[in-house]
Amino acid sequence: MSNKENKENKDSNNSPMISFNDINYAIYKIGNWKNKYEINLIGSSNEIPATESTKNHVLNNMKEIRKSMFEINGKEVNGIVGLSIQLNPTLQVKDINELIAEEEKEYENIVAEINGLELEDPNGSIELENDNFLIYKLEKDHHVTVAKPANGLTMKHHAEEIQRLKDLNKDLNK
Repeated sequence: MSNKENKENKDSNNSPMISFNDINYAIYKIGNWKNKYEINLIGSSNEIPATESTKNHVLNNMKEIRKSMFEINGKEVNGIVGLSIQLNPTLQVKDINELIAEEEKEYENIVAEINGLELEDPNGSIELENDNFLIYKLEKDHHVTVAKPANGLTMKHHAEEIQRLKDLNKDLNK
């Protein structure tokens, strides 16, 4: 959206409007996944894609992470298994073959869930400052896309999520 369009799309509260088809933003709803995910990092979050572009972004990120390969205990594993083992100490004691099989099941389940989501109308829009959607501004930092919280709700949720993960990590390391 150009600066002129952005200024024209401000409402009386001076909050810019974000189009649901704007690929420069990732837009999520807070919710719960239908299945339980232990290995798939996307499924450990309560951020559910709300738009087609966000859905595609999440699916592409998962594919890219899965393409990365790690060697753990003499076994080659994909990036999701490798990262989950590094980030979750309880997985480090599990059989690597079981983790590989479980990740495959989780991946199939979360892809099916994501593809079955009811998404917002791509012709619609939302105020940037709202209490219904988590909105991240997607920016390129060299060759990496960085998601930066773009509204108050997202900043608050992001801080709470970081604290939740810190607490979880403390509990796991006791």
